[in-house]
Amino acid sequence: MTASDLRRSPLLWVGAATLVLVVPTTVLAAADPVRITGVDGWLKPLKFELSIALYAVTLAWLLTRLRRGRRLAGALGAVAGALLVVEMVIILGAAALGTTSHFNVSTPGHAAAFAVMGLSIAVVWVITAVVGVLLWRSPSGDAAFDLSVRAGVVLALAGMAVAFLMTSPTPAQLADFRGIAGAHTVGAADGGPGLPLLGWSTAAGDLRVPHFVGMHALQGLPLLVLALQLVARRWPAAAALLTPRVRLQLVALASAGWAAALALLTWQALAGQSVVAPAGAVLGAGAAVAVAGAAATAVVLLRARRAARSPLAGDARGARLVG
Repeated sequence: MTASDLRRSPLLWVGAATLVLVVPTTVLAAADPVRITGVDGWLKPLKFELSIALYAVTLAWLLTRLRRGRRLAGALGAVAGALLVVEMVIILGAAALGTTSHFNVSTPGHAAAFAVMGLSIAVVWVITAVVGVLLWRSPSGDAAFDLSVRAGVVLALAGMAVAFLMTSPTPAQLADFRGIAGAHTVGAADGGPGLPLLGWSTAAGDLRVPHFVGMHALQGLPLLVLALQLVARRWPAAAALLTPRVRLQLVALASAGWAAALALLTWQALAGQSVVAPAGAVLGAGAAVAVAGAAATAVVLLRARRAARSPLAGDARGARLVG
């Protein structure tokens, strides 16, 4: 797929359309006083518009990197785009009705809408997995970039899968069923105190945190590679330091750190701990991972600096310049 293919991609148009929706949704969030589970009812559509736009554009771009399976990838991209539109329509429709879209089985209509959403996202998950396999079979020649894409897809799939943990009814819902089966929050009801805009609970565990962190590895890790390449191009000293091997090592560390963060955040949420108040074993494990990651990164950079300053490295650079 080429740049022109990207411009014609249904996924790109879906991303652009949902991004355009951000403007009226933001206006509605400020002007319409509708409250759903205790928060501004238009914030959820707004967050999904941003997330779907980011996912759609990223997937469209990744499809341009393929060397094999382009026709299959194009068809899968079109299906994924259509399903994301279905998801967005249901979420906006529920907000307009002043009710919840997720976990709402209070009427046959709401239950059907929630089932369609679940099926749509399950298919998008499978499509992402297939695209990941196709990307795995289409190496770019840049080991660091290839690793970032492969790890990003795996982590995104894991993050998307966290959503399935939200769909089981809570004990409180089973004891007093009121048409809601499932929750984002662990240890408290949805709609309690939360972080601004994001809404993540500040009083209990929240599975939306690992869900978000995992999904956006698909953007974060490739962006890290692009940032390292940009730094290497702009500053000669950095170019000597950030060799292809060093970039690969840094991306490997970032991928491992991201995976550890996803696991820790899932553990924290299931333990009923707020993302802003880690405690006990979760806090200890998080600190250990952070220290280990920082130490490993420092070792990689120090070794790269030592290698860049060695006489052999200088002779090699001089030989390349002469050649």
